[in-house]
Amino acid sequence: MENIQDKTFSFAEGELLLVDKPLTWTSFDVVGKLRNTMKPLKLKVGHAGTLDPLATGLLIVCTGKLTKKIDLIQAEDKEYTGTITLGSTTASFDLETEINQTFDISSITEQAVLDTAKSFEGELEQYPPAHSAVQINGERAYEKARRGEEVELKSRKVFIQEFEVEKIELPHVFFRIKCSKGTYIRSIASDFGIRLNNGAHLSSLRRTMSGEHHVDNAWNLDELIQKIREQKALAELNTENSDHENL
Repeated sequence: MENIQDKTFSFAEGELLLVDKPLTWTSFDVVGKLRNTMKPLKLKVGHAGTLDPLATGLLIVCTGKLTKKIDLIQAEDKEYTGTITLGSTTASFDLETEINQTFDISSITEQAVLDTAKSFEGELEQYPPAHSAVQINGERAYEKARRGEEVELKSRKVFIQEFEVEKIELPHVFFRIKCSKGTYIRSIASDFGIRLNNGAHLSSLRRTMSGEHHVDNAWNLDELIQKIREQKALAELNTENSDHENL
């Protein structure tokens, strides 16, 4: 990452900001915070690829003219690391909702876990979680799900390039997945349990890459906000000095 002290932003011309999204923040929270920090500039700000509130990691934010490239950036392959917890399920497929069912995992072997992970590689047909940002008649699916309404979502084809099990400490399975855009890792976690004739949910998730961009090169959100404020203050000071010189 560029040295924070040396970076000068040109938001109107277009900036591609790599942000390490904090836990519990929505992607829209991050965009809104950055947009408000950039004011009084009036410009477009958007993100390329939503991250769930309980996920951390790489969120790409575009400003100004670069917002026209959001669709291209969003279409790039993604990489995630995280944890699948076997033996229990939730309605949201992650920890946004409470555990609703538990299962005996005593018969699950490490080899079965490794074989199951391998079975996901390649083209995959999956259903998005009911608690997702997919739009149904202009409304987010999670809004219907939170009201207790039945949510019917269409399946979609995704591609899993790699599904590596990094460590097994049952009931937890630590993984790394490289996949196509639009892949719901929560759905993979839920299906993982089903393929083991058991149950599972996603207990942690971190996006590490999107295309060639890596979270190691991302800004800490607080540091980025502070840098933007410092640049604004310096620009205002230079403007005041210039005005005094012209008196």
